[in-house]
Amino acid sequence: MKRHYFRAAASLILGAALCFCMAFPPAVAETYYVENEWNYVDESMDVNHGIPDNATGVMDRIRRKGVLRVATEPYFPPFEFIDPEQLGPNQYVGSDMKLAALIAEKLGVELEIVPMEFTQVLPALTENQCDLTISAISFTPSRASSYTMSKGYYFPETMSSTSFIIREEDREKITCIEDLADKTLVTKSTSLHEALATKQIFRYKEFRRVSSVQAVYEAVRKGRADAGIVDTETATNYIRNNQDAGLILADNMSFSMEEQYLGHRIVAKKGELQLIYFVNGVIDEILEDGMYTKWVEEAQARATELGK
Repeated sequence: MKRHYFRAAASLILGAALCFCMAFPPAVAETYYVENEWNYVDESMDVNHGIPDNATGVMDRIRRKGVLRVATEPYFPPFEFIDPEQLGPNQYVGSDMKLAALIAEKLGVELEIVPMEFTQVLPALTENQCDLTISAISFTPSRASSYTMSKGYYFPETMSSTSFIIREEDREKITCIEDLADKTLVTKSTSLHEALATKQIFRYKEFRRVSSVQAVYEAVRKGRADAGIVDTETATNYIRNNQDAGLILADNMSFSMEEQYLGHRIVAKKGELQLIYFVNGVIDEILEDGMYTKWVEEAQARATELGK
């Protein structure tokens, strides 16, 4: 079943990607920014000299105002979460918040975090509520056609995957996809995991969408859903830090991410090239020295202390 799904999905995604490339051809070499059919950025750049003179955007306005507005959903540790021991803007912590702060620092402006539900972090760009979205966003052809996305900046050592979080008491009741036919499922709305699940799972009692991954855990824990469709890495961390919740990952039930989905991205409004050129330069720097991986480790340690 899985091989059949991925063959079909690959064909659909390739067709969408080819249409995207025809509509938005790759930039010429002198722009230092080259996209292939999967929206991968192939060439590196630097924050001082990597922005072509003809690139359009709002960097001048941001510098005049002295503020970079970044939207995020602050409930997805270790990437973005709230530290209750901090006050004001400093309460928003995590590896993505470190990255946002570094981008603002290199722009020479203050950082303003704009917290909101995950379903709103991308629409906020088109509604001019923020300048960038940094919220562990994965690439999809649909997102790439509607927004301008950076190169990937986080690639976990193990293959990213989607898993099912269930109650420990249901370990023997949910062991394969077929067992979901009479079950209520829940996942975070507009997430990549929702998209993958709707392509893979055809029989279920009910499929609910909620606004955050924390709401997914809560729905399963309280019996409002039988299985939550989640990111394997973050769910594993949640289970380890909340052992009294009585949740586990279902054995041998997961979908591996295909290569084109890998790597978290920073997102800007469609056509906003200046900021994304600049952001890609910052990403090159943190990837070169392994800084982002260190931030993830530090944030995970703090999230564990807080029981996130």
